[in-house]
Amino acid sequence: MTKARDSAVRLLQLMMIASVVLPAALLAYATWFTYRDVNAVAEERMTRSLEVMQEQSLKVFETVDRTFAEVNEIVRGMSDEEIRAAQPRLQPRLNRIVAAMPQLYAILLVGRDGRLLVASMLASVPAEIVFNDRDYFQAQVEHDAGTYVSDMRSARLPGIGGDFFDLSRRLESPDGSFNGVIAVAVRPAYFEDFYALIGKNAGSFFALVRSDGAYLARYPAPPPSRVLRLSTASGLRGAIAHGAEYGLYTINSEIDGVSRRIGFRKLPGFPVYALAGMTSAALWAQWRADMETHLMVGLPAMLVVLIVLWVALRRTRRLYEEHARREAAESALRQSQRLEAIGQLTGGVAHDFNNLLMIVSGSVHRLRRGVGAEQATRLLDAIANATQRGESLTRQLLSFSRRQTLQPSVIDLAERLPELKDMLGRSLRGDIEVRLAVPRRPCRVKVDPSEFELALLNLAFNARDAMPAGGTLTITAKPIVLRGKSNEEGLSGDFVAVRIADTGEGIAPEALPRVFEPFFTTKEFGKGTGLGLSQVYGFARQSGGAATITSALRRGTAITLFLPRSFEAPARPGQPASAAAAAPTAGTALLVEDDADVIEIARAYLRELGYSVKQAANAQAGLDLIEREGAVDLLFSDILMRGGMNGLDLAQDVRRRFPRVLVLLTTGYSSSAQDAVRQGFEVLQKPYDLAALQRALAAARKAAEQWAAFRTAPAPERAAG
Repeated sequence: MTKARDSAVRLLQLMMIASVVLPAALLAYATWFTYRDVNAVAEERMTRSLEVMQEQSLKVFETVDRTFAEVNEIVRGMSDEEIRAAQPRLQPRLNRIVAAMPQLYAILLVGRDGRLLVASMLASVPAEIVFNDRDYFQAQVEHDAGTYVSDMRSARLPGIGGDFFDLSRRLESPDGSFNGVIAVAVRPAYFEDFYALIGKNAGSFFALVRSDGAYLARYPAPPPSRVLRLSTASGLRGAIAHGAEYGLYTINSEIDGVSRRIGFRKLPGFPVYALAGMTSAALWAQWRADMETHLMVGLPAMLVVLIVLWVALRRTRRLYEEHARREAAESALRQSQRLEAIGQLTGGVAHDFNNLLMIVSGSVHRLRRGVGAEQATRLLDAIANATQRGESLTRQLLSFSRRQTLQPSVIDLAERLPELKDMLGRSLRGDIEVRLAVPRRPCRVKVDPSEFELALLNLAFNARDAMPAGGTLTITAKPIVLRGKSNEEGLSGDFVAVRIADTGEGIAPEALPRVFEPFFTTKEFGKGTGLGLSQVYGFARQSGGAATITSALRRGTAITLFLPRSFEAPARPGQPASAAAAAPTAGTALLVEDDADVIEIARAYLRELGYSVKQAANAQAGLDLIEREGAVDLLFSDILMRGGMNGLDLAQDVRRRFPRVLVLLTTGYSSSAQDAVRQGFEVLQKPYDLAALQRALAAARKAAEQWAAFRTAPAPERAAG
């Protein structure tokens, strides 16, 4: 009872505290959210205004550009004297152009010496009027400045009232030399009238400014003097100096001292910027108005509704997310269990089959040494070829079940893939183009090179069969970073994505979930074993990555291998060990194997290499024999055996207790094979022949020397290694 009471009191206390804290927290959140929303709305409004201003300004400037082209066409080929003489004909035509466009004040033609040739507002131009001091004239003399935008200025000619700015361009000449200037006077009021129409909100601000800070138009109206220019310390000039063509900033105006939030955007092709803004006072006023509305109208209802909706929304989202996660997890689990079951089955079959192949291949080897008849030799060759095909099948099955013994080393795909391109090209038909795209920087992975090449070949052959009429095979590689929740495979970390895409027939959607299963194929009977993609899948998974596939009928197929990225230096190719130095000419070998037929073959191989052979049926018996007799030079043991101790356990004990004994392991299938490789043991894959056994013994001796050097090295060196 006391416990229940204390719980009730604590609950009431928490509710009382919450009744004070929650409204305060909600008010603080509403304050922040409203302020952010007001600023976001203002910035969005400024962005839209800038788009409208940019469009309107570009139309005006582009209209002036067309006017330049029209005037150039009118006076093309005419000298200054001819233009001045043609004033009665040219002036009315120029005047009609100006009258048709309310944004224009006037059109002037100035000769190469700076004298006014013709003006749209004057029927006859006095010869003494000279405009060679104008910036729009001087800018065009030395080089073609394109469309030049001048400063704001007041009229010097009769017929032009008010202020304006000029746009100028060179009069065209046959040889491109300076031939005078066309100047078009533009009315700032045309822009300001437009700004007044779109600036209905309190505190709105719009302007048109040259890149050097000179104002061309401004709303609200500028002070009596229109000759305004921003200093280099202004926000706009600073942004322009850094190459910005669009941006937002808050600043106190140098013109009227008002604080504003201003956005700017450059007019493409012109040294002119459109400015749109709002006073900080207007933003604060909008924020205060919104907060007053929240407090007076929405606060009581908001407290109730917000809590209810928040709880309901959170629970609904949680339910939906949980449901989605459960469905995805169940689907992934079913597929994983399916593939794992198939992998266990194929791995077990491969193990037994490898032992059978070992017996067959070994028997063939022994028979060849004693049979000389040509017909018998041919029969033995046929048996040997069948054995090799069986070995290839079991290798692919083991690769899918992730029990293949890999020999990983660091390779740089930026170097290796271009080397493999020629090999792939020779393996495909001439009507298939192989394209390769790899990064210029190192792109290293740690994989078994031979299994990687086999995976590429399998994918290339599948692509070849999917493109009977020819096509393109594209191979790309690029480093990526994966997050655990961002991919279906749950991978996380640095990877290299190797994508192999074809332009073939594609795979039907109903077949896609099964393409990585062993013996599943969409090819016609006799054209595929169904083990190619299973090898690719098993290789990627065993290498610590994944394989994914996307396909659409008549659009092609793309398979992506995600391989763990390595930052180690690539391994340098070593010199191959010679067969002659592979094994000593004498010594005692302990053969540990639980299959009597395999023992017979392995014992014969070891005797051919000069060993006297002792044998044991399991790991414990082998260990007892070494402890009892001791005189053993080589331990040659299967990994997977019946009983509590397997071959790897035996190898570890022998290395620890009898370090002088050379250890070589063999297996047709074992989940411990990769552990053995990582611990420095050499693993010989079944089935094997005499030459393979010789090479494995040489590699085992080298591995033993490296392991001994590692164990005797000082601790800092081992850490560095």
